[in-house]
Amino acid sequence: MRRILAALGAAACLLGVMLPCRAASAQLWNDPRTRDLVDSAVARRARQLADTGLVDYQATAHGYLTFLAQVGERFRLPPKILKADELALEVYWKAPNLSKQRIIGRRDTLLLPTDIAYHRDHLGIVQNNFPDIIRLGDGDEVADVPHPLSVIGRQLYDFHIADSLRIQLPGRAIEVYEVKVRPKNDRDARVVGALYVEQGSAQVVRMAFSFTHAAFLDKQLQELSIVLENGLVGARFWLPRRQEIEIKREGTFMDWPVTGIIRGRWEIGDYTLNRGYVAQGFGGDEIVAAPAAEQKAHVWESLRVLDSLPGDVKLATNDDVRAVQEEARALVRAKALERPQGARLSARNVSDFVQFNRAEGLSLGAGTLLRPGAGITLAVRGRYGLDDKRAKWESRLALQRARYELSVAGVSGLGEAGDEVERSRLINSFAAQEFGSDWSDPYRVERLELGATMPLYRGVWGVGLFAERGRPVAVRAVSATRSFGETLNGGNRSLLGAQAFLERQFDSGRWQWQESGRAMLANLDADVRMPGIDNIGSGSILHPMLRLSGSASGSRPFGDQSLVLRTTGTLVRAGADENGVPSYDLAYAGGATSAPGYEYHELSGTLLLTQRVEWQSSVPFPSFSLGRFGRSPSRVKVAPYAHVAVLGGSRLVRSGYSARESGAYPSVGMAVYSPFDFLRLDVARGLRGGRWMISLDVAREFWTLL
Repeated sequence: MRRILAALGAAACLLGVMLPCRAASAQLWNDPRTRDLVDSAVARRARQLADTGLVDYQATAHGYLTFLAQVGERFRLPPKILKADELALEVYWKAPNLSKQRIIGRRDTLLLPTDIAYHRDHLGIVQNNFPDIIRLGDGDEVADVPHPLSVIGRQLYDFHIADSLRIQLPGRAIEVYEVKVRPKNDRDARVVGALYVEQGSAQVVRMAFSFTHAAFLDKQLQELSIVLENGLVGARFWLPRRQEIEIKREGTFMDWPVTGIIRGRWEIGDYTLNRGYVAQGFGGDEIVAAPAAEQKAHVWESLRVLDSLPGDVKLATNDDVRAVQEEARALVRAKALERPQGARLSARNVSDFVQFNRAEGLSLGAGTLLRPGAGITLAVRGRYGLDDKRAKWESRLALQRARYELSVAGVSGLGEAGDEVERSRLINSFAAQEFGSDWSDPYRVERLELGATMPLYRGVWGVGLFAERGRPVAVRAVSATRSFGETLNGGNRSLLGAQAFLERQFDSGRWQWQESGRAMLANLDADVRMPGIDNIGSGSILHPMLRLSGSASGSRPFGDQSLVLRTTGTLVRAGADENGVPSYDLAYAGGATSAPGYEYHELSGTLLLTQRVEWQSSVPFPSFSLGRFGRSPSRVKVAPYAHVAVLGGSRLVRSGYSARESGAYPSVGMAVYSPFDFLRLDVARGLRGGRWMISLDVAREFWTLL
């Protein structure tokens, strides 16, 4: 039997089946062919190109430094650009290892207040594929890491040739080997990744690597990935052509981590070789800045920084950088790349600590998060309502790997009907407490869920199994000025089924899109209640329920203006009778987001489509100083818009509301943003039996924080 299994395993390896053929792989590390190639590359670096005919060169580099903040669970919410810098450099090099870089142009765009200051070496490119000892962040981030192709590094790393490729040039074919690199001891400060080495000259064509966590001097560093690509110049020399670096620092306060991301991206070209530069010109700092007047006079190809910013810089994941991290995890223990954490205070947003709604009144909560390592995360949160005198809890255990995440979660608390959140939770708590305006439809929920989440090109998708029970809740709170409307009374209902979701974002050059979709198929056991009608079925409704929902939003800039579109849709079916859908699971519209100019959730049914068309333009606005955080923009956005909600299978779910028939419900409005697009003031009018509506809220991008 063992021989049969061994033969099957060998056949799987030969056929390319995705099996972990570890025995075969292990034999390739440090084999004679790999050792010879690496020794040649080490010797070539030691000569520093001095005997190749390359004495010096001059080049130009154009690059971007962006600082982004990402809030949310792994694989989820896209990052928000806080600051973007565009730089132009003159680059000089002289054998054997002298380098000088001069910043001749720099401009930035501040999108949110920040006092971020980049390390000096972030403002330039990497020469000679790093020296023998690698330092980053002026030695504050990474220091004293041996280069894999240094004399000492040759003894500290394992190597194996994993693949080969051929580069076809006019009259010449170049063979390049991909050499995997891993530390002999992954507890030390080391590099992990891949080198691409030309067979004949042993020159480095490409480097793509990360670091073990032991290499990070800044303990908040989560990941640091580098891609260096060289191009053939003068038909003989592999010199810098393209470079990328991504540095992630993760905060430690909330369960939804706040991650600061620095991305650097460079294109290098316009080489001039062997000009005869003298060594004295390379003294002082390697990276220096030209006088401010010279930088200001630099001519850029685009009007604004954001107009020319590459699309993938704005996205949550970069394909090259993600591939580096996945490769690193495949080469060493995942634990060697992680930042282990003990138990800490946990919350998904500010409102997890304190909030107010009509079902609970004032509720106070807290939680704890534990990440012991090996990709394991345990989060437990609790909350207690002072008016309903009930405790709520939720817990989640997850196992993370490079290509997937497995989780089990349990909840006993409050759910909310509807797919669109109409206002931020913080603003809703204030409006509910002071004015009796609670834009949430709570019901009691108990849920157990098993799920798997996996990254997708520009996004993430997941599947899961769940069991859920929903029950009505009563109004328990009292506001300062007005009484609350009634809550939903959808009776008791139980669901047992499966679900799938998809979220992704992409930039096509002209359009930036975000898409999401969710599908649920479950067995429904319900005692459905409707206003003015006796119980239907008295608990005997037992049939399958299908629920589909999705949204897509996109924007396209036109100079200082942009077109913004948002589309949503929901379809619910339960058996042959549309009245059999519990009110908790219907589609809802009404409020500042889903149907401006109409009462909160006054449109309800089994089918809902919405479409918004918004034209954003900027107008002059006084700029003011923010001290060390920079200055506010001198322009703000105004955005007239048109919106329509199309309702089908209309249902009246609560008394006190007028019955709304199926059909289209249009509205028009105008939004005005504050500086940095932090606040948004909306004035809207519903055109089919609607009203004037004024709402002031934090911009939607920040709702997950609040």
